Amino acid sequence: MTTAARNEPIATDAVVIGAGPVGLFQVFELGLLGLHAHVVDSLPVAGGQCIELYPDKPIYDIPGTPACTARELVARLLTQIAPFNTPFHLGQQVNSVQQRADGRFHIETSAGLQLLAKTVFIAGGVGSFQPRRLKLDGLAPFEGRQLFYGAPETASFAGRHLVVIGDDEAALTCALRLASPGPTQAASVTLMHRRDEFRATARTIEQLRQARASNQMQFVAAQATGIAQSNGRLTALQVATADGSSRSLPLDTLLVLTGLSPKLGPIADWGLAMERKQLVVDTEKFETGVKGIFAVGDVNTYPGKKKLILCGFHEAALAAFGAAARVFPGQPIHLEYTTTSPRLHRALGVTPEAG
Repeated sequence: MTTAARNEPIATDAVVIGAGPVGLFQVFELGLLGLHAHVVDSLPVAGGQCIELYPDKPIYDIPGTPACTARELVARLLTQIAPFNTPFHLGQQVNSVQQRADGRFHIETSAGLQLLAKTVFIAGGVGSFQPRRLKLDGLAPFEGRQLFYGAPETASFAGRHLVVIGDDEAALTCALRLASPGPTQAASVTLMHRRDEFRATARTIEQLRQARASNQMQFVAAQATGIAQSNGRLTALQVATADGSSRSLPLDTLLVLTGLSPKLGPIADWGLAMERKQLVVDTEKFETGVKGIFAVGDVNTYPGKKKLILCGFHEAALAAFGAAARVFPGQPIHLEYTTTSPRLHRALGVTPEAG
């Protein structure tokens, strides 16, 4: 879903910063009004904090949906915007937003991608999520080679000796997946956490218990204290165990999944009015003090603000109409209903039922 960087800026109607539920629904509302968007997110997958923090926990307050997991909600939102063929630029952060003389915004990401947009939508929730890094002397140079913060589905660790650090659903699921028999199975998997207690679903914890009982993987209650290296390669993790002893865990690869911490990041430097690290917007179109830059979801603030996904959906709808007036100046922006509008049916690729 990512798009390669290129030298010339990519021109578009809108750039949505943030691929959480509100950012995804923003794409849908823009698409209904004929605005093409690009999406940028610092995480490697779409879904925002829903996917990173509680992917399998149920959500009960999405209209018309009595219950669904965060993962299911994101999947449905991605299906909903599929007709608009939206380019996603994942795993990169928006570093700068500069308004040009013609009113458009020049956007550059940490990966060197450049976009030229008529409107910008900040849907970054509480900020970009950064992995909590393991702070050990001499460890940083191995990042991207033998040290990874997370384990992408596409990464191959077959035949390697792995140490996975973490105690939540993501860490346990990662360790179990890499220890499972098959072509991608690691030579060995050791899960490490400071104590034998986990913040995961009962089902996942039971799977871990079974994997440990069958020696499919190992568990060590310990904390990292240092590393061992040889000839420029990371060879082991030095740890202090829960009983006070020290030991060495040989490894080829170290995967650290100890959670994420939100940081507002470069947004704070874009000259936008803020209150308590949130962007001030109006309640007509959820525009910031800079015309053409909108903010929706948890990142914004206004009188009566409620941090709910359904409120973010409402904000995205009104923000889209505000953007359409800017992208199509002088043209009337009609309210059309997806139930009856032939134009919207064509845009969505659906055939209305005969009356």
